Amino acid sequence: MSEGKYRHLLTQSLYIFLFLSLLHSTPEVEKRSTCDQCDERLFCNCSSRNYQHVPTVTVTEVVTLDLSFNDITSVAEDDLREYTWLRTLDLRSNRIQSIHEWAFHLLQGLESLDMSYNQLAALNPAWFSKLLSLQHLNLLGSCYRTLGPGGTSLTRLRFLRFGNPALEEVRRGDLAGVRQLDQLEVYGNNLKRYDPGSLGDLWPLGVVTLRLRGPFQDNTTLVSSILHDVSYSETFLVVADVLLSEKTSIAPFRETNRRRVRSIMFQNATLTDEAIVHFMECAYGTFLGSLISAHETWDQNFVFHFFMFCYQVMNVYKFTSFLPVGFLLKNLRQISIINCKVYVMPCLTSLLLTQMVYLDLSGNLLTDLTLTESLCHGIGILRNLRVINVSDNALKSISLISKLVTRLDKLVHLDISQNAYTSMPPTCSWPQILTHLNLSRAKLRRVTPCLPSTLEILDLGHNDLTAFHSVALPALRELHLSGNKLMSLPPGWLFPSLEVLLIQSNTLNMFGPLDLRLYRRLRALQAGQNRFVCSCEFVNFMVWRWGGAVEGSVELTDRWDNYLCDSPLPLQGQRVDRVQLSLFQCHRILLVSSLCGCMLASGILFVILLWKIHAVWYVRMMWAWLKAKRNSGNQKRRDAAGNAYLLCYDAFVSYSEQDAEWVEEFLVPELEDSQPPLSLCLHKRDFLPGHWIIDNIIHAMERSRRTLFVLSEHFVHSEWCRYELDFSHFRLFDGDSEAAVLVLLEPISKDDVPKRFCKLRKLMSSRTYLEWPQEDERRAEFWSNLRLAVRGGDEL
Repeated sequence: MSEGKYRHLLTQSLYIFLFLSLLHSTPEVEKRSTCDQCDERLFCNCSSRNYQHVPTVTVTEVVTLDLSFNDITSVAEDDLREYTWLRTLDLRSNRIQSIHEWAFHLLQGLESLDMSYNQLAALNPAWFSKLLSLQHLNLLGSCYRTLGPGGTSLTRLRFLRFGNPALEEVRRGDLAGVRQLDQLEVYGNNLKRYDPGSLGDLWPLGVVTLRLRGPFQDNTTLVSSILHDVSYSETFLVVADVLLSEKTSIAPFRETNRRRVRSIMFQNATLTDEAIVHFMECAYGTFLGSLISAHETWDQNFVFHFFMFCYQVMNVYKFTSFLPVGFLLKNLRQISIINCKVYVMPCLTSLLLTQMVYLDLSGNLLTDLTLTESLCHGIGILRNLRVINVSDNALKSISLISKLVTRLDKLVHLDISQNAYTSMPPTCSWPQILTHLNLSRAKLRRVTPCLPSTLEILDLGHNDLTAFHSVALPALRELHLSGNKLMSLPPGWLFPSLEVLLIQSNTLNMFGPLDLRLYRRLRALQAGQNRFVCSCEFVNFMVWRWGGAVEGSVELTDRWDNYLCDSPLPLQGQRVDRVQLSLFQCHRILLVSSLCGCMLASGILFVILLWKIHAVWYVRMMWAWLKAKRNSGNQKRRDAAGNAYLLCYDAFVSYSEQDAEWVEEFLVPELEDSQPPLSLCLHKRDFLPGHWIIDNIIHAMERSRRTLFVLSEHFVHSEWCRYELDFSHFRLFDGDSEAAVLVLLEPISKDDVPKRFCKLRKLMSSRTYLEWPQEDERRAEFWSNLRLAVRGGDEL
């Protein structure tokens, strides 16, 4: 190849490479994805779809756009240009590092903007300069160290969240454009600098959440400045993620005392009991100051509610006495210490709680022994108590608890659930007005008369109960039995006042109208998530009772999706109200009985029909004939060998007893005395004695060349003549149509012959009868023709 051609090819390759590079370097705008998950409310859910750039949407006037949990790294100037109708924009949990300063300028109607948990290293006030309608702004997360210069006029902003682990400074003027806030959340665990007054112009503040773990430990002056700026008498203050271990860490709360903050909540806080005591001393001044401000005098009986929800308690074995704040404890009416690993409240402390009406020690480490100490061995000191909640502890004895509370005359509500009870004593002693008892989530296997008869609400859910009987509760209005192993509804007559019954997640197979009829006042029932046997009775009752067919006083308050068939297997998993059962499945006994009745009736009709058409005789004669043919065949084979003779008679005479005189006086002499003589077989003379008459008839007919029927009215109605006609009929079927000779003693129609002898009737229609003449001069011809017929002459 020449050098010129080589250079030409190299130049072309370079041009192609440059062209492809230009194609790959087209602006990102042309590669934007499209999100089509928009609904009729103009809400586009584009969350968690791995978008790397702000996508376009199929709705032109989208109001809410959710772009959270994607991989967007930047927001360009034109990315949001088409979303001028937007009211809510969610950009949280992306990887946004840069936003063009004019990116939000066309979103003048935007009311909510969430930019939390991205990778923004700095905040630009220009982003918000045109967002005059913005009310909600979330800037939590990211990695900015300061808020940046203020001056943006966000006059309508009401909810603001900012801060992250990297936030170090909040300077005066950072929020200069914000005037009024309802809610403020500050995340400043590593905050090192705070200019006093930076948050002082934000008013009114309804809820303030402060996450200042580091400053509470290292810079209480900084915390005091913040609390001074955000504390108002009506502000609900939430202090989260803090460690309060010593008296010095409580010092900043003197600002809340001076500002007369009435509501403080610790969330996910780590406290020691020493810190709690110092905080209560500090907080008491707040309440006292509020009271004096309102009434100008101090009422020593002033009471309030102490609430503490703990996730972690430090130095649990380092006791600090609460006696120094006894002046405060005696005015407490409600105490809630939840999930704080408390295992005892000394009786000396309990003696100070003379005004307490509500005590919640749930989720702690109380045992039977320590609860005995906390309630002063049941001597009835806490006589004003109306509610006790000691659920989720380590209690084991129901009998002991009943003794400890029996002298609390005003106790109406007792929650001792989620403990380690395994049995219930036969009898117990309870306060006379106890109406609410919660014994759920234990390990009880049966109930006893230990339950107080004054109960109105009883919760025994999530135990191991298999039955509930013999315990009458006449005042009970609400019964919770979900999560047990009950196989049937409790007897309704035990609860004449019951209005609400919850019995979900048991092993109920079914229930019916008789079960519910015993509950005279029941109005709400929850019985889903059981192992229902979808029988016809149960399905029809459920559909008829609650499927819209009738309006009843009892209402199913859980969803139909909870009522699923467990058996039979083909219906497993189907909703009860959608089950379609066949008529046979629902009325099997009736249908089987009807079918058996029809079969019986058909059998009776069939037997009657067989009797009418003489089928029984027909079958019997067929069997006898087949037997005779087999014997005859064997005899013929013997005759072929020359060992026996075949026929003994010229004719077998079949006649009625009423015609015997004619046979014996006329027929026998004329045929047996003729030349040559004919041999006749007569039943009176030639049948073998001791043999079955049927066998004699068959044997005689098989050994006779002809069968001579003497027909008359007597013959037709003779039973034995019918046998002989039957066998003759079978012989005719066997092909020997010359075997029968018919003699009519008197005129008789073929219709008098039974219809089942069809071939014999046909022969009577096709052959000439030998009729016995009444005139003497014709009898000679009659005998001549009869001899000829018996000997096998031509057809007459």
